[in-house]
Amino acid sequence: MQIGIVGLGRMGGNIARRLMKAGHKVVVYDSNPHPVSDLTKDGATGASTLSDLVAQLKLPRAVWIMLPAGGPTEGTVQAIGRLMTKDDIVIDGGNTFFKDDIRRARHLRGAGIHYLDVGTSGGIWGPERGYCLMIGGDKSVVEALDPIFRALAPGIGNITRTPKREGRDPRPEQGFIHAGPTGAGHFVKMVHNGIEYGLMQAYAEGFDILRGRTHPDLPEDERFALNLPDIAEVWRRGSVISSWLLDLTAIALAEDDKLSKFEGRVQDSGEGRWTVNAAIEEAIPATVLTAALFARFASRLEHDFADKLLSAMRNQFGGHVETPPIVKGIAEGDGRGPR
Repeated sequence: MQIGIVGLGRMGGNIARRLMKAGHKVVVYDSNPHPVSDLTKDGATGASTLSDLVAQLKLPRAVWIMLPAGGPTEGTVQAIGRLMTKDDIVIDGGNTFFKDDIRRARHLRGAGIHYLDVGTSGGIWGPERGYCLMIGGDKSVVEALDPIFRALAPGIGNITRTPKREGRDPRPEQGFIHAGPTGAGHFVKMVHNGIEYGLMQAYAEGFDILRGRTHPDLPEDERFALNLPDIAEVWRRGSVISSWLLDLTAIALAEDDKLSKFEGRVQDSGEGRWTVNAAIEEAIPATVLTAALFARFASRLEHDFADKLLSAMRNQFGGHVETPPIVKGIAEGDGRGPR
């Protein structure tokens, strides 16, 4: 299939490469010409403007937008919508707030343009591992783009198949799901990221407790100088708390068990906030997720080893670097940047 991709950052460029590797034709555009040039060398067709990108796509056209949520995505969806025609498809693969998806889809529907919201998980490891995709939109449109989603998803791989799934939709086993109507994809991804906050916080606090066992206030015979890289490694193998986040933790600790390159100032992209807000709307107690979000706020005031480990995990899965502290003002953006 042919598809256009707008936004060639950490994930957009890699999505293009994975699709090309699977034999799909990709037309790419970014406001920065350098990643466009790099991808054309790998076999993509470059575009100099959004109009140029749309002009090079065959009808019905599909354009995947992979930009920071909020203003950049909003403006691009509107611009692309003005260039496309009936039966074309706009796909937002970023971390957009699900209510924005519903509004945008309603607007584009008036021109006969379809809109899909795709929660995309995989970070900088996506080219090798594939991307877990949570898709919202009309069933027929999702099915029409099945080859694209199938190429991006991880596939069954070596994960043990879940018993008693006979007769169910086979797509989740491949790593992608049609979650429901417009907004459902990003809603599922939003909760996914809220859970991620809680899991990361649990690992960070646990390893901080392990590290703190040498505290001088403890009785001497109760102090243990524990090897954190080795503990992370052994927990990866057969432990009930093994996970990919633990794999990434093990990598970070093996590189530097002091985590000296991290200050421990942990950002949040907005997904955790939106998840907590959804819990409030639904009157659902979300104590762990809320505490994990507040812990990130606290990390910007004072930093401990747990905060450094949270930063290290974000760097491992998403390539995120710590941002300088805000000297004046309370807010650090509108919470709609990349995760």
